[in-house]
Amino acid sequence: MNTAFNRRTVLLAAAVGASATLLQACGGGDDEPQRNIVEVAQNNPDLSILVEAVVAAGLAPTLSTGMLTVFAPTNAAFAALLSELGVTKEALLADKSLLTAVLTYHVLGSRVPRADVPLGKAITPVSGGFFKIESANGLKITDGRNRVSTITATDIQASNGVVHLVDRVLLPANKDIVATASALPDFSILVEAVVAAGLATTLQGAGPFTVFAPTNAAFAALLAELGVTKEALLADTALLTTVLTYHVVPARVLKAEVPINTAIATVQGQTFTVNASLVITDQNLRTSNITMADVFTSNGVIHVVDKVILPK
Repeated sequence: MNTAFNRRTVLLAAAVGASATLLQACGGGDDEPQRNIVEVAQNNPDLSILVEAVVAAGLAPTLSTGMLTVFAPTNAAFAALLSELGVTKEALLADKSLLTAVLTYHVLGSRVPRADVPLGKAITPVSGGFFKIESANGLKITDGRNRVSTITATDIQASNGVVHLVDRVLLPANKDIVATASALPDFSILVEAVVAAGLATTLQGAGPFTVFAPTNAAFAALLAELGVTKEALLADTALLTTVLTYHVVPARVLKAEVPINTAIATVQGQTFTVNASLVITDQNLRTSNITMADVFTSNGVIHVVDKVILPK
């Protein structure tokens, strides 16, 4: 009799245990429902300024639905931004247009966990524009103004997506290719050449463009190679236009997206190739090195080269 009772007790305990396991697997039990992205932020004290900003911009309903990825700046990140911009928190929260542009630049229109981040490639947020994420001593974001932020925590789950914490507020680009080059002293001859050839308006257009930008030293070497003065080169509009448009690709091509050892078509019409060491070979079999890649602008990207490349 006791043996039978013990057997029934063991069987009952096993059944209860199996039922509990099944409930857990199905999300049943007393667990709280998963919070949406806004609720996740509201429950993190270090995101209180972000929550204030989201509410002030009227974005709370948008961030509570759909399937999204949010790169969430911490309070320290917002404090640093206020110092950088030279404004108060109240002034920032009152500027709804700016606030909306900045906040939506942190949002992707799909769920992208850490494992699926396309490293080195252009990432397009819901506001437009782009930024990239690279893995070097942790995950780093380069925003549209070439500012770098570190992702300090990843894969915080929400019912409508995922949140990654960042230590700096991301900002979209505010300078086109011409304005970006004009702000860098090492491109002064390039800017003179672009203006002389009448190409400034084109390179200020929507694009996107990729410009392989020769430095002043690269232009000085070209003048020696051709045996001409800078004034003579700038006066030859036809030659100048041919050479400059050979440095422009009619698409946005980040370093990680450059097709290696493949003919790359330019606006000028002819092609060049880039090898795995980022050495360009032009139509005359002359070589140039990409010395700096991925300088972001509002209408494309600039790669710095140490020699002017030439078409046939």
